[in-house]
Amino acid sequence: MDGTIRANVCLESHVAIVLKNDQKTGKLTTGIVQRILTNSRTHPHGIKVRLKSGEIGRVKEILDQET
Repeated sequence: MDGTIRANVCLESHVAIVLKNDQKTGKLTTGIVQRILTNSRTHPHGIKVRLKSGEIGRVKEILDQET
């Protein structure tokens, strides 16, 4: 699912994000969304989230959703 649309990203979703330090390499980090930090409806580079692990990055892929 598309990680550039805020409506697609839900709390408790399992996502793959790219951290600021990994933007050049494109290395993805997976985790569970604790908080959605982007306020706008869309963002071309992905919605910014904080994972339960405390890491912050932009969503590149939504792996599954808890609804």
